[in-house]
Amino acid sequence: MNNLSDEEYKNLWKELKIEIKMIEKTGKCKHEMGEKYLYNSPYEKPQNVCNALLHVLDLYTWRAALDFPSWESDDRKVYRIHCPSKKGTIWEMRKVEDS
Repeated sequence: MNNLSDEEYKNLWKELKIEIKMIEKTGKCKHEMGEKYLYNSPYEKPQNVCNALLHVLDLYTWRAALDFPSWESDDRKVYRIHCPSKKGTIWEMRKVEDS
């Protein structure tokens, strides 16, 4: 990593995309089931996502981007995060793998 060119460094950022997807909704929310949003990098928050949800997701963006294993025993590549509302939504956050 110490000898990366500027171009190689910039290309590493292209691999840090994160997708969030609503998988559960139990209360009122402007978002709908199945909605997906993309972080182009851990620093680039998606547009039109509730600020309260983004605040919670911020705690896990770098973990997801760097493939740090989650606590989810069925899939260590996904983080399932509850929004701050007591009757809100649950979102899956995962790194976007190149196809």
